[in-house]
Amino acid sequence: MNKQQGFTLIELMIVIAILGILIAIALPAYQDYTVRTKNAECLNASAAAKLAVTETAQDRGGLDKVTDTNTGYAFTASKYCASIKVETKDGIIVTEGTADTGGNPIAKFKLTPTAADGRIDWACTETNGAKKSQLPAECRK
Repeated sequence: MNKQQGFTLIELMIVIAILGILIAIALPAYQDYTVRTKNAECLNASAAAKLAVTETAQDRGGLDKVTDTNTGYAFTASKYCASIKVETKDGIIVTEGTADTGGNPIAKFKLTPTAADGRIDWACTETNGAKKSQLPAECRK
């Protein structure tokens, strides 16, 4: 009796079909992950704006006295983050990604501060309708 050498054609086709299914599931998840990490750059870069708002609120006596001009914060655009701005009142921070993130539509985040128990807490909301799977965890609501 002869021993079988290698695999039959049907066995190879089954393996290729299984790999195709796995790739079809994994590729979109990986693409969302890469967009999500690029979107997170704006949130990471906004830490300086948060600090400026917090210090100004402590110095001036409350979030209602924080404006875009008295924080002294300025941002220079980066590859994945087009802008980070402190709004004209209440210390709200608005960020916008760039087309380089690969997201469609481009993610825009609104960071809203609330003063409680001697600290400032931040709530993040996405305002441009980006896919939830492409948003950092703190902004998925």
